Amino acid sequence: MKFGLRYANLGRYANGPAAVELAQAAEAAGFDSIWTVEHVVVPHGYQSRYPYSDTGRMGAGLEDFPIPDPLIWLTYIASATRTLKLGTAILILPQRNPVITAKAVASLDHLAGGGRVLLGIGVGWLAEEFATLGVPFEDRGARTDEYVAAMRALWSQERASFSGRFVSFRDVYCRPLPPNRRIPIIVGGDTKAAARRAGRIGDGYFPARGAPAELYDEMRRAAVEAGRNPDAIEITAQAPTERVAVPVSGAAGLPAQVGTPDDVLRYGKDVIARLRD
Repeated sequence: MKFGLRYANLGRYANGPAAVELAQAAEAAGFDSIWTVEHVVVPHGYQSRYPYSDTGRMGAGLEDFPIPDPLIWLTYIASATRTLKLGTAILILPQRNPVITAKAVASLDHLAGGGRVLLGIGVGWLAEEFATLGVPFEDRGARTDEYVAAMRALWSQERASFSGRFVSFRDVYCRPLPPNRRIPIIVGGDTKAAARRAGRIGDGYFPARGAPAELYDEMRRAAVEAGRNPDAIEITAQAPTERVAVPVSGAAGLPAQVGTPDDVLRYGKDVIARLRD
């Protein structure tokens, strides 16, 4: 079992020195990963329903809550750590140009030493955010699937080519390549569509909350239908699976379980070390 810290780029950890202190404490405590969240913008008075609360809202004060860009935040803390894996949970992939995203993610993994980035992705829920960015909301699922394929081509091919509905390129160099020629794609979300996407194309599955057995079953069925081994898809969740994600800030309807670097170190001593022994 592995342990990760989630919602790490929120609250006090939106600031550089605090972010570094948290990441270094996580590494010292035995956490294997640290995970960020994303919203480029949160439009005031949005009407889209937030899927992780009964009210349909993110919560009081969260419209103007600082959320640093996840890739920049992870790059900042990468240089202050050595082994901690760098996760996004999630990057809203259909909002982003996939070629630029592939370049940024590969650069981060290259600079961090290779094998450290875990690219958690999701399709998003906030239609007003998509509108602000000039990206269609309705086709975000199909766009996500294609963007994953395009990015994998850029990461794995010496001279990459890809032809799709939303993105096409031919005979391009995108350097640096990730040292392992791949970045694990972790599909996030608490819907059947997300579970099926994880089964079809994901290296891992990360539900936002809990350990929903019905969604794991959906993921496994989709993997089998796609000719893949469902046991090879890593599960990250709130309960003991392959990786346990411990909230360091309150989000997605979950309270923080650790709040300070000292809490993180105590968690490492009281929980991680005990379970490893």
